Amino acid sequence: MLIDTHCHLDFPDFAAELDQVVARARAAGVARMIAISTRVTQFPAVRAIAERYEDVFCTVGAHPHHVHEEPEASVAELVALASHPKCVGLGEAGLDYHYDRAPRDVAARVFRTHIAAARASKLPLVIHTRDADADCAAILQEEMGKGAFKAVLHCFTGSRALAETALALGLYISFSGVVTFKNSKALREIAGDVPLARMLVETDAPFLAPTPHRGKRNEPAFVADTARALAEIKGVSYDEIAGATTANALALFNKMGPLAAEGRSAA
Repeated sequence: MLIDTHCHLDFPDFAAELDQVVARARAAGVARMIAISTRVTQFPAVRAIAERYEDVFCTVGAHPHHVHEEPEASVAELVALASHPKCVGLGEAGLDYHYDRAPRDVAARVFRTHIAAARASKLPLVIHTRDADADCAAILQEEMGKGAFKAVLHCFTGSRALAETALALGLYISFSGVVTFKNSKALREIAGDVPLARMLVETDAPFLAPTPHRGKRNEPAFVADTARALAEIKGVSYDEIAGATTANALALFNKMGPLAAEGRSAA
């Protein structure tokens, strides 16, 4: 069994066939999916999807692309929203200097607010970071010094230095379909050195469909292809990758509870 730790099931791409998308994921051996929030104001829609399916959970947070477009949620507000039974984490939040859509100081402030909420709630933070390795590492080190918190660098495409910083801080690193792309040799080399005990898998659906689905809309079922690629990179069996990443996801997002406690049908 696998867990897709990062997908966007509330996006319009899935609206017409969400039941079928979830069914295909189940058929592909995906035991759970985590629907990731990108706007706090739209959290009710993400939460509703998690309530609709027993094997779908969610997070609450503000993507760095949108932090300047929405009211800034306080730590208390984030913690209150995250108290919902199906909400298992904060985020995604972080820094994105690739598109630079929001003022960097605003994104950094909101990032720190989400870290504080993760610390207060004891739920993990899902971190988005792109082309901002040095600033992201500095914030993570400084904030960890204020008090421990759990987190994952999602859809990792950063440098070896950022990966090493994250691992030294006890964070997890999640790999998406990007690791299957032909031009991702450096990323595969980093993945090869990330301990199995700190590795997660995700789709980031509807984006970044892995080989052999490049050019198509991504969906949670395709996380199996990323897992197969990671198994080859690590020189282990598919079952070992599936077992390790599932155990890691359950440890990090421990509010979900064990797999044996859950049914597999739509609510």
